[in-house]
Amino acid sequence: MSSIVKPTMNSSIAASSQDQAHYRYKPLNMGRIVIWSLFALALIVAPMVFTSSLALTMLSQIGYLIIICLSYNILLGQGGMLSFGHAVYTGLGSFIAIHAMNKAGGGEWPIPLVLIPIIGGLGGMFFAALFGYVTTKKSGTTFAMITMGLGELVASMALMFPEFFGGEGGITTDRVYSKFFGLDFGSGLQVYYLIAVYCFVCTVAMFAFTGTPLGRMLNAVRDNPERVEFVGYNTQRVRYFAFIIAGFFAGIGGGLAAINFEIITAMDSVSVVRSGGYLLFTFLGGATFFFGPIIGAVLLVLASVLLSELTKAWLLYLGLVFLLMVMYAPGGVASLIMMNLRIAKFGHLKRLLMPYLGVLVSALIMVTGAAALIEMIYHMQLNAALGPNVPFMGTQLDTSAAATWTVAIVVFVVGLGLLEVFRRMTYRRWERIQEAIEESIKKGEA
Repeated sequence: MSSIVKPTMNSSIAASSQDQAHYRYKPLNMGRIVIWSLFALALIVAPMVFTSSLALTMLSQIGYLIIICLSYNILLGQGGMLSFGHAVYTGLGSFIAIHAMNKAGGGEWPIPLVLIPIIGGLGGMFFAALFGYVTTKKSGTTFAMITMGLGELVASMALMFPEFFGGEGGITTDRVYSKFFGLDFGSGLQVYYLIAVYCFVCTVAMFAFTGTPLGRMLNAVRDNPERVEFVGYNTQRVRYFAFIIAGFFAGIGGGLAAINFEIITAMDSVSVVRSGGYLLFTFLGGATFFFGPIIGAVLLVLASVLLSELTKAWLLYLGLVFLLMVMYAPGGVASLIMMNLRIAKFGHLKRLLMPYLGVLVSALIMVTGAAALIEMIYHMQLNAALGPNVPFMGTQLDTSAAATWTVAIVVFVVGLGLLEVFRRMTYRRWERIQEAIEESIKKGEA
C-alpha cells in the first residue's frame, strides 16, 4: 500500500513544482506593458500639450468620467445588465465624499484630500450593496426597469432630505483644507494629476477584474445564464458581486467629481438623465471592448462642453449620431477600430483608403447641408427676434432668402447621393477583403 502511495505523492509534488516553475518563469506580456505605459504617459503629458484652462477642465472631467464609464461597462459590457440608474451610485458617492470633505475641513475627521475618492467609493459600494440586492434578483428588461425606478426614487428624495442633498442649491465645499507633501490642490493642475493617478489605478484594477474568476464568470452569466446555473453557480450572486464592484468604482468617480467642482447638486448627479448619458456614451465608445468606455468618456466631454457651446441643437445631433451608430456600427467606435486593425494586420487596409476618403468627404458635404438646415430652423423657432441672419461656420445664413434654403438643400442632397455611392463601393470592397482574409486564414491552418 505504501509503495502505491509514495510514487503518487512524489508525482504530485513533481507536478506542483513544475507548475510553480511554469508560472514563475512565464514571459511578460510586452504588448500590455507598452500599452499601459503609453496610457500613463498620455495622462502625464496631456496638460503639457493642452495648456489652456478650458482644456485642463476638460481633461479633469475626462479623467473621472473614464472611471465612471468603465464601472458602468462592468454591468453593461461584461455582465449584460442594462442599467438606467448608474448615476445613483456616482451621485451618492459624490455626496458622501463632499460631506466627508466638509467634516475634514472642519477638523472633525482626520482625512486627507487624497483619500476622499476612496470615501466616495465606499459610499457608492454601500448603496450598491443595498440597492443591488433587490435589482440583481432579476435580469434583462426587469432589471433595467428596476434600476430606472430606483433612479427616479433617489432623484425624488433630493428635496425630501435637504440636510443630505442640500436641496436645489446642492452642497458646496472647499478642497483646500490640508496639504499632502506640500500640495494643497488649490490649482486645477494639481487636481488634474490627482484625478489622473486615480484614473490610471482604477483603470488597471478594472482591467485586472476582467481576468479574475468572478469577471470570467460574469461573462458566462451574460452569454448563457442557464448553463452557468446548470454547472452549479448562483447567477444572482455573480451579478450582485459585480454590481457592488461597479458601485465602488462609480463612487470613486463621483468623489473625484466633488473634488473637481467643489459643489454637488442632485439634479446634475443622481438624475436619470445623467444615467442615460453614461449609457449613451458607453455604448457609443463600444461596450464590447474594454477601451470602448474610455473613448465614450472623451466623446461625452466633447459633446457636453464643446458641442453644447457651438449650437443649441447639440442634443439633436447627438441623437442622430446615436441612431446611425446603432444602425451601422452597433459595436461602437471601438469595434470600427478593431475591425480596421484586423484588416491592416492582413495587409489590406490600403485598398480601403480611397473608398474611406470618398465616404468621409461626401459625409462632410451631407452634414454641412443638414447642419445648415437645422441651424436655420432652430433660429427661426427660438431666435427669430434677433433677425434673419444665423452665424454658421464663419459665414452668415439669411433665413429670409429662398436661395439660402435652396443651396442648403442641394448641398445636403448631393452629399447624401455621393455618400450612398461611396458606401456601396466601400461595402463591396469590404466583402472582397473579408473573403481574402478568410482564405488566408484557411491556408494558414492547412
